[in-house]
Amino acid sequence: MRYLIGRYHEIALKGRNQWRFVNQLKTNVRNVFSDYRLGRMQSVGPRLMVPLPDELPDAIAIDRARLVFGLQNFSLSYPVERDLVAISKEAALRARGLPARSFRITARREDKTFPMTSPQIDRAVGAAVVEALGLKVDLHNPDLTISIEVMRDAAYVSAGKIAGAGGLPVGATGKALGLLSGGIDSPVAAYRMMKRGLKLDFVHFHGQPLVSSASREKAVDLATHLVRYEGQTALMLVPFGILQREIVAQTLRPLRVVLYRRFMLRIASALAERVGAAALMTGESLGQVASQTLENMAVIEKAASLQIFRPLVGMDKNEIIEQARALGTFETSILPDQDCCTLFVPAHPETHARLAAVEAAESPFDIPRMVSDAINATEVVRLSFPQHVDETLAAKATESST
Repeated sequence: MRYLIGRYHEIALKGRNQWRFVNQLKTNVRNVFSDYRLGRMQSVGPRLMVPLPDELPDAIAIDRARLVFGLQNFSLSYPVERDLVAISKEAALRARGLPARSFRITARREDKTFPMTSPQIDRAVGAAVVEALGLKVDLHNPDLTISIEVMRDAAYVSAGKIAGAGGLPVGATGKALGLLSGGIDSPVAAYRMMKRGLKLDFVHFHGQPLVSSASREKAVDLATHLVRYEGQTALMLVPFGILQREIVAQTLRPLRVVLYRRFMLRIASALAERVGAAALMTGESLGQVASQTLENMAVIEKAASLQIFRPLVGMDKNEIIEQARALGTFETSILPDQDCCTLFVPAHPETHARLAAVEAAESPFDIPRMVSDAINATEVVRLSFPQHVDETLAAKATESST
């Protein structure tokens, strides 16, 4: 029998509300391992004890656990009797065959009634490992750390701790709708907000039928990558090209981009309310493009009926690219496409829009009808992990809210 022992840090600081975060963490662990039958999970101090089935390979267990926000680190641990000989044998067994020349023992007693202190366990088990394997003890920079956690029922031995995703469990702080552009920024923004416990559905505005389906396909690929961190999500695909063409026909060129963005936020707000999301999330970074100047962002956000999270607003492009590479979305994001962001864009867009001028430009439009038409034409892709991804574009956004 093996256990995944996940250790949390920020959750442990939540005081009387800690149980809510732990329960969400348990739910998320079950979701990420939903194709395997886990044993009964327990919270012991700042740890989540997860019994793993024998048929679950170590590599898959490690890869899946790395996706769970809320775990600061984790290890695959093996229970033995609370006996020094048994603990020492298991420690040597865990270290045997690993490419390590030096090691250290790190013991922790959850049960303080165990007759030996943590330093005493360290020294005794360390000596046994040296005798059994001939490894060198290095307390400062070891190749391997063998962890021993003494609980009330057993001692748990593992070879090393693995860094987890950290943060808070997805779903613990609410739900939002993320605007997924298909570019580099928005997947990074989504990752950062999920790390703060936010559950996300996504909306993508594409230029079909006026351009190819490339941006829509990219959005599906990116959402498929991101769903690994939250188990289930919905990607709403809004055909925006016809609406843009209507704006172009009645608006002076410099203000078109601002109007596009305002309509996107109106549509996104309506979709968010249908799926129970309390906020919107964008990948905007201050000053990065014409629509993201301080003045334009202030004018654009007034069209939204929900608050907007902008986790990248203070980051520069190099920082965002570095995080996109680490996340694994960069190569997909830079694939060429024709998205609505480049459709009907004027050569010299307005960078210091004034609200009065923008509202005057919008006055000829039947805004409720245009928003309703876009929502009624929206397609939904439902994604789940690790289950099969359902890429059937049959459900309409109006149906997704029922």
